[in-house]
Amino acid sequence: MDNILVHSDEHVGMRVPMKYRDEKAVVRPANLVELIAEVDKIFSEDTVNVDYVHALMESYKSNPADWRAYAKFDPHRYTRNLVSEGNGKYNMMLLCWNEGQGSSIHDHANSHCFMKVLQGSLIETQYYWPAKKGQPMKRKQTTELMLDQCAYIDDTIGLHRVENPSHVDSAITLHLYIPPYSECHCFDENTGKPRTAKVTFWSKYGQRTREAPTESADPDSSK
Repeated sequence: MDNILVHSDEHVGMRVPMKYRDEKAVVRPANLVELIAEVDKIFSEDTVNVDYVHALMESYKSNPADWRAYAKFDPHRYTRNLVSEGNGKYNMMLLCWNEGQGSSIHDHANSHCFMKVLQGSLIETQYYWPAKKGQPMKRKQTTELMLDQCAYIDDTIGLHRVENPSHVDSAITLHLYIPPYSECHCFDENTGKPRTAKVTFWSKYGQRTREAPTESADPDSSK
């Protein structure tokens, strides 16, 4: 059964354990292994506090020694590199962005997305859902995420595109998706037209996969 995710001000009467109700009580994990272990504990519960998870992700201080083995780059596209499958409850992964690489505008297939910067910086541009077919999409807001900052989005907030703004430095982000998903929708910024895109991994647990996404189908393709 999928977890129920709520915000701090929504968990009255819900089954969020007391120790996970106050995001100010988060204990900073010493490393990535501790972060994953704590996320596992949180998602062993039926109901999860989004704000607590957000605070936990942001509290982790990036250390290349923790994640270097998972950081795999591709010169033509940004890469998804699986770190943990979370017993089927979530996927945690490193996304590696070479200079200037970015995603398409996409949704999250009713999943919850946390995105933390481990190296460099990233630009997140949020969009409203298309109101009418054939019309340009409207931007909602643009945010530059710096080292160790964490962002959150779900489909009720809107759509987004993510890109590395630097032309000289690469960027690495840590993503947490609840629940995992294998397909999403990408959108044409000029027309709002959606297309289905398969979500694939460049590597799993530091090892290259045999998955071979196509530029036309995968949301990893540069904008």
